[in-house]
Amino acid sequence: MNNLILNAEKRGEEIKAKTLLENGKIPAVIYGHGFKNQNVSVPYLNFQKVYAQAGTSGLVDLVIGEEKPIKVLIQDFQLDPLTSKFTHFDLHQIKMDEKIKTDIKLVFIGEAPAIKELGGTLVKSFSELPAEALPQDLVGEIVVDISSLKNFGDVIHIKDIAIPAGIKILAHGEDVVSTVMQPKAEEAVAAPVADVSQIKTEAEEKREKKAAEEAEKEEKK
Repeated sequence: MNNLILNAEKRGEEIKAKTLLENGKIPAVIYGHGFKNQNVSVPYLNFQKVYAQAGTSGLVDLVIGEEKPIKVLIQDFQLDPLTSKFTHFDLHQIKMDEKIKTDIKLVFIGEAPAIKELGGTLVKSFSELPAEALPQDLVGEIVVDISSLKNFGDVIHIKDIAIPAGIKILAHGEDVVSTVMQPKAEEAVAAPVADVSQIKTEAEEKREKKAAEEAEKEEKK
């Protein structure tokens, strides 16, 4: 994957976030072990494009003005509750010789026969996995091929996934990543159809009772 470049400008404390957002920029903070925190702003569209590819685990080259690029990871971000647009994010500046811990997104690909042919439902236990690696070994996503799920109850464990070289997954290999559940049977219980020929109305019962009484009187005569 080509280097992902995020362009930034230094941001003074007096510049309001609202002003930046109105001008198509997002405020951000750069932090990291052994580095001084910095406030910057980044063009919205540039950030949106880079984040779509890097997520929170892909290495990004941050260029501040004319300075030399620094290696960062996109970290915590905030969204507008009404528009769901980015309003702020953090950048973790890293050292290339130090391992870092982060979460790597899972991308599910392929067709599971248990879903396509049997009508099952895919259940995902993880959407991302905790990992540790040197910065240069990090990836933006890990692919999970679900085509091996042929029957209900088949599972994919963490140990079954192809993990890129240099990445250590910080979870148990036996943990289930995905499986296919059988659809719930629709138990439609048909209501019994009444035999109307056997139903007597109250008037009919009275007439029959009266007829029986009349017949009994005739017999006594």
